[in-house]
Amino acid sequence: MGTDADERVLTGVAGFDAILRGGLIPRRAYLIRGGPGSGKTTLGLHFLVNDPTESSVFITLGEPEDQLRSNAERSGVPMDKVAVLDLSLGQAEVASGNYSLLESWDVEGNAVHDGILEYVREHRPRRILIDSLSQMRYLASDSFQFRKQVLSLLRTLTASGATVVFTSEQAASEDDHALPFLSDGVISLEHTDNGRRCVVTKLRGSSFAEGPHYFSLGDGGMTLYPRLIPDRHGRPVEHTQLGSGIPEFDALTRGGIERGTVTLLSGPTGVGKTTLGAQLMSEAARRGERSVIYCFDEGTSTFFSRCRQVNLPMEEMVDSGHLHFEAVEPLHYNPDQFAAGVRTEVEQRGTTTVMIDSLSGYHQSVRGDELQQRVHALCRYLVNMGVTVLLVNEVFSITGEQTRVTEHGLSYIADNIIMLRYIELDGELRKTVGVLKKRAGGFEKGLREFEITQEGIRIGAPLRGLRGILSGIPEIVSTPSRDTP
Repeated sequence: MGTDADERVLTGVAGFDAILRGGLIPRRAYLIRGGPGSGKTTLGLHFLVNDPTESSVFITLGEPEDQLRSNAERSGVPMDKVAVLDLSLGQAEVASGNYSLLESWDVEGNAVHDGILEYVREHRPRRILIDSLSQMRYLASDSFQFRKQVLSLLRTLTASGATVVFTSEQAASEDDHALPFLSDGVISLEHTDNGRRCVVTKLRGSSFAEGPHYFSLGDGGMTLYPRLIPDRHGRPVEHTQLGSGIPEFDALTRGGIERGTVTLLSGPTGVGKTTLGAQLMSEAARRGERSVIYCFDEGTSTFFSRCRQVNLPMEEMVDSGHLHFEAVEPLHYNPDQFAAGVRTEVEQRGTTTVMIDSLSGYHQSVRGDELQQRVHALCRYLVNMGVTVLLVNEVFSITGEQTRVTEHGLSYIADNIIMLRYIELDGELRKTVGVLKKRAGGFEKGLREFEITQEGIRIGAPLRGLRGILSGIPEIVSTPSRDTP
């Protein structure tokens, strides 16, 4: 038989159980704290309805039972098989209009305490949710009495064999600061301008995934997205070279980019970054591999229309199942939610190539978080899994200081950097392509003219006889005549 540390109590929220390394340790007491509307009761409901023995009880010290059941039904976590012990404080007095928050602990506080213990002795529930212990503060004569009663209650309940979850409104009071010390685990929920986040700060007898993890509340209750930790994922990969379908581009890269690397496509607006990325993705689809494009900057119809105009049959590849295109609204996603979707594509659907278009759009989903950390974690995970990554990055200068690769300081992440730039030549605006960096091998040092036509991408011969190309206004280099002495 396993020990308590070996056993786990599943909460029913898959992502939450993952950051708890498998769930809660049984026969212990856990505090869920947070402000109003942060999701404390919803998480507690998942814990109750996921009880396989159907011997759970919701002890309410605030809302009456009928209101609780109605709210649970609406939130998508119905508690039909959950018993309710309604100890809403002062209910009789509220009905008569004589309720006072100054009732003495000896009268009503002990009645609540004893009522809970009497129910537990009779019904022996395996899971208990108390919502919320904040209500008991109003009945305690002082902080010492409150802590004493809470400690006595939690120890008695866990000794009976129950796993206890209790909620508390987060406040700056002395009593609130004491509750974490009386608990075996502390889970904090917060609702910020950037989304809802969960942080586990204490879990006695177990490790857990530290840091904030985003979650959402919807029709099915709570969904938590564990923060991506790249080192926990990986599989063997052979770094073979991948052709682009354009011989001149393969000449630039000396055979193509390598599988399982990160390639940064850098350039100003309209220069052809997305089109070049789509060409590389379509070639992966032609090899029979599954690829995914996450587009933060334009919708599905616009993207497919542009591809048709340059002879890239992306819709056919989508229909065949070799390509998936997803137009992402960044303000509807948080970085953990987006990473969870990418993991599903890689681990469940066998995706081998991922393109993110663009980093500026992805930055909007990160919002208050550090962009470098998020992109680093996502790219390292994908590389560890042998996935080839294309990152589209827009630089904000058309000419002049064009040698800047990224506005976000992310060039260190890239194994390969492909530069697309504008130049002015003979009074015309031309496009060029070149390789700035390639970790896994050599590359052509020159630049080539880059053109997007109705037949597709056309790359010319290396540009010769010019200098100052990176400035955007190249000069013709005069070559001395053979007859010159």
